[in-house]
Amino acid sequence: MDGALGLDRPRARRGRRRAVTDAPRNLVLERLAKRFGETAVLDDVSLDCAPGEIVALLGPSGSGKTTLLRLVAGFESADAGTIRLGEERIDALPPERRGFGMVFQHYALFPHRTVAGNVAFGLETRRRTKAEIARRVEVALARVDLAGLGDRKVSEISGGQQQRVALARALAPEPRVLLLDEPLSNLDPGLRERTRRELAALLGALDMTTLLVTHEQEEAFELGERVALLSRGRLIQVGTPSELYRWPATRFAAGFVGRASFVRVEVVSVSGPVVRVRGIGLPGWEIDAEPAGELAPGAPAEVMLRPEALALAPPDEPGAVAGRVVSARFGGALSWATVRTAAGPELEVQIEGELPAVDQQVAVRLAHGARPRVYAAETE
Repeated sequence: MDGALGLDRPRARRGRRRAVTDAPRNLVLERLAKRFGETAVLDDVSLDCAPGEIVALLGPSGSGKTTLLRLVAGFESADAGTIRLGEERIDALPPERRGFGMVFQHYALFPHRTVAGNVAFGLETRRRTKAEIARRVEVALARVDLAGLGDRKVSEISGGQQQRVALARALAPEPRVLLLDEPLSNLDPGLRERTRRELAALLGALDMTTLLVTHEQEEAFELGERVALLSRGRLIQVGTPSELYRWPATRFAAGFVGRASFVRVEVVSVSGPVVRVRGIGLPGWEIDAEPAGELAPGAPAEVMLRPEALALAPPDEPGAVAGRVVSARFGGALSWATVRTAAGPELEVQIEGELPAVDQQVAVRLAHGARPRVYAAETE
């Protein structure tokens, strides 16, 4: 499951039909590197985006995702590596000659211009005729569901509508690739969730190669067909949201994507794709797990336990880990409880049904059919 950091996996599609074009071309980043002074911001990053594919660049602050987007846009130059659109080298071209559209984090709208005036700005710099500009502005506003609002001032529309104006401005010149830099971070939480759903629908209908930057996992998972996870300037894993969640390639990916508890274990035996591990400090607790990399009997390791991979059990159930509930959170159909085991480690458990009481004595076992991932203790 870990081959080539997920680059060899089949790409997921959302079922929409791809538009037939004369020459669909992949956006290909090959071995990109970038330093600022003594700091390596990007280190040997390669990524291949299929025509019409939406790829989310995900990672913590300082991971290099925004710098990577700026290299693609042409606002920064790489120290090494190439950027191609099909067979065309574009890394030496200035931004205006790449034919890419960009939505900035803070939108960069002109407050003294109308909605239509903002959308027209990029076309005016390309010396289009007034008739052509008016036509493209009208089409762009319709694509983002803002038809009829062209005469409004930017200050008179909502934050979500401003985000769509910025998107319309990027789409008006009919770009070859769309670049989005933290497109929703400027919105309050309630508006961000609604706008994220709207943006997902818009991107799904555009059928345009899109590269977007975000530090929010939920945003990356909803908007991206594939997700490229970066850390400290290196590409850790590329895959569909499901692949990153179910089969994180490294300990960092396992901790960054989704919720999980981690327990120190010792490898008891290795039999092909199954590793038997024993919980360190958890007497009698042994489970079967899936290895992420090479593991040897006797080696220290860490097992990743997603909340849904665990279940509550009676305190005296054989093979379960005894503990007490230290917190419980109701979430509707699914809820969660945190159990502090007698040996110390805390485990988060997903629950269907009634929540246990805080301080209640319980036990935690592996859910039926669960096969957690286990990582060498030295990984990252």
